[in-house]
Amino acid sequence: MTAGAQALNRLAAYVNAHSHALLRVTVGIVFFGFGVLKLFPSASPAEQLAVDAATKMTLGMVPETVLLLSLAALETAIGIGLIVGRRLLRPALVAFFLHMGGVFSTLLLLPDAMWQPHSPAPTMEGQYVVKNVVLVAVCLVVAAHEWGRGDRSGAGNGAG
Repeated sequence: MTAGAQALNRLAAYVNAHSHALLRVTVGIVFFGFGVLKLFPSASPAEQLAVDAATKMTLGMVPETVLLLSLAALETAIGIGLIVGRRLLRPALVAFFLHMGGVFSTLLLLPDAMWQPHSPAPTMEGQYVVKNVVLVAVCLVVAAHEWGRGDRSGAGNGAG
């Protein structure tokens, strides 16, 4: 076996051994980053879309600033929980899946913003929402790994 093939085999073994942690941490970084962006006015490209959807969900009874700060805090907390793992992982996963329910509800709540007229094709904003199926798939893998482990490790460390 060539040195290159050996290096690739070692890399593959390393990635395989740490794949769940890699998935968990990378999605956590994405969530943390998007959450932090929402703390700065107009920094997030999804800011208005998120506020419009949340306003509809709360029937306009919550001020936009409160909605945006709440979303920022939620996404940042989910990100931290995924990055840190351990005892924060399971609550972060639950919050993630609940949050994704709200994210995908945007496709129904804001159809004019999500879908091109007279077409089943999503708009750019709709594509921004639909791409979250990848994050859901990743977190399903992480959740299956985490919940499949049970409490065998004692603290449910989510390290791998």
